[in-house]
Amino acid sequence: MKITSVDVMALPGVKRMALRPICCRINTDEGISGYGEAGIAIVTGARGAFELIKDYSEMILGMNPLYNDVIWETLYKESFWAQGNGAVMMAAISAIDTALWDIKGKYYNAPVHELLGGKHRDKLRSYISQLQFGYQHKTFSNPGSIEAYRASYERAMEEGYDCIKVNFFEKDGNNHEMDHTRTTGSFSKEDLKRIEERIRVAREVCGDDVDIIVENHAMTDYFTALQIARIAEPYNILFMEEPMTPLNADIWQKLAENTSIPLATGERMFTRWGFLPMLKNGSLTVAQPDVGNCGGITECRKIADMCHVYDVNVQTHVCSSPISVAVGMQLEAAIPNFIIHEHHVANTMEEIKRLGKYDYQPKNGYLEVPDLPGIGQELSDWALENAEITTIK
Repeated sequence: MKITSVDVMALPGVKRMALRPICCRINTDEGISGYGEAGIAIVTGARGAFELIKDYSEMILGMNPLYNDVIWETLYKESFWAQGNGAVMMAAISAIDTALWDIKGKYYNAPVHELLGGKHRDKLRSYISQLQFGYQHKTFSNPGSIEAYRASYERAMEEGYDCIKVNFFEKDGNNHEMDHTRTTGSFSKEDLKRIEERIRVAREVCGDDVDIIVENHAMTDYFTALQIARIAEPYNILFMEEPMTPLNADIWQKLAENTSIPLATGERMFTRWGFLPMLKNGSLTVAQPDVGNCGGITECRKIADMCHVYDVNVQTHVCSSPISVAVGMQLEAAIPNFIIHEHHVANTMEEIKRLGKYDYQPKNGYLEVPDLPGIGQELSDWALENAEITTIK
């Protein structure tokens, strides 16, 4: 079997959440095709991934798609820049690698989790992610008021979730975005009071049996992350995500030594080499690689195995199309050190759901792992009809 062409696709996005999913479909001479997605699709970088997948596609034409590890090493070593661990480079490799696994699963008529060694679990405990964007109407709408936060928490409880994730400082009390000038250096006393109120109300609404994850989006530095940790500690936080840039493992160690809250990161980290410093210094409790960014299924499995050595739990970062949802589920089912699945509020929106052939939504906070061949997802006819597609052959 040989790769005959690659369709590079920019899917219809959601402007208000700055999302433009980038996917590829690798085609073979035996009529089997596979889908993959580049995770760098939010805010900036999507067009870069689109163009780079085109370049990488030229390198793999004529190769055996079942040789995913051979192709991974070829792209990583012979593209010159990938060894620098850059976001766009690794996102493009990730999209191609995932499509190859989809082909492999369809070729052997087996789900990817079976090819990875089998399911450790049939269902994935899931949390609803990014409630600060608003969830009461399943759309991105939150004026920043405590009433709006409360309504989102209540909606999550109504749908049966037992874990939520929130950025508690995304907006101030006047519906203004909190940029980096307001989230680094030091939070004002007013900001800290507002953050504490939002956490306190989350605990009041959700009760003691629900887990809360604090999301910082790497918009805080060491001091402001420590400020949030100090006010959040009494509320029994499951973990704090992206409290600081992932590029300095030393400050992560410093924060880990000064808070009882476990720390998590990974969506902006790439390959095993990127995760290694935090694993070695013991600052990371939960690794969150994005399969669409870290190097694809091939590399993400290796990252998960390396984390297992250090007793670090893993959840994949999921924030794009239904392709990424399905891929994350396949990987998480097959690793022993899985902790919880991220279900982004965007994946409950019709604009995103209509991109996939299948609609995977948690029921009472759990996702059932599909047993369809490959990754268990295809792009919908609507998505293909409305995508910008360039074919490399």
